[in-house]
Amino acid sequence: MIPHRATLDVSRELAQYLGRLLWQERRLRATPKGSRALTCFRQAVMVLRWFRGERDIPKLGRDHKVSRATAYRYIDEGIAVLAAQAPDLHGALERARNDGHAYLIMDGTLLPTDRCAEQTISVKSEQIDLWYSGKAHQHAGNIQALSSPAGLPLWVSDVEPGSVHDLTAARAHVLGALYAAAAQGLPTLADGGYEGAGIGVLTPIKNPADGQTLSIGNRTYNRLHRGLRCLGERGFVLQPHLEISV
Repeated sequence: MIPHRATLDVSRELAQYLGRLLWQERRLRATPKGSRALTCFRQAVMVLRWFRGERDIPKLGRDHKVSRATAYRYIDEGIAVLAAQAPDLHGALERARNDGHAYLIMDGTLLPTDRCAEQTISVKSEQIDLWYSGKAHQHAGNIQALSSPAGLPLWVSDVEPGSVHDLTAARAHVLGALYAAAAQGLPTLADGGYEGAGIGVLTPIKNPADGQTLSIGNRTYNRLHRGLRCLGERGFVLQPHLEISV
């Protein structure tokens, strides 16, 4: 084996911040001093390596001289303490109003998952694989997100199985709060998959079923809607590309 050194492309301040969160978590758990294989800072470095794309957790464990099980546990702890810092839905909406946003952008995405063996009954009374997404043709988790008009991420939902439709996931996690926000002058833009979401959630106008074309006014609306909503895709690009392990 050939040892080598590598540089992690995050600031030391970020690693120290995560290390402080992990230290606080250990205090809450009353973890005995000296009982952990890694210091809070070294655990933070391992977690940040995973966030930066080093997904081979057994290898990360070997690099940091901890077992595979310990590596998984340490990374889960790091994700949990960081997730606890994120604003909840109502906090995100309040901040959006305080920042003077004219609207929000809602979109969903599918993240790959390693869950493959959970069955359920579909709306058509057929047995299906709960975590398999027919849209993505792979096992995945469905998350919903809100972005600012500039495409900056504001809030992300808990995960739903990949077989769950975007509109169903939105109803479970976000639509109720969006109705209240729309009543206060903060509407939401969404794609055609959210048609029928309710008042205040603006979606494109569909082409007539009889093959006729939309009027010039409706086509203009769709073009403006698409030009504003497309920036919501930026929110997913700015977030880490994670795989879900459930």
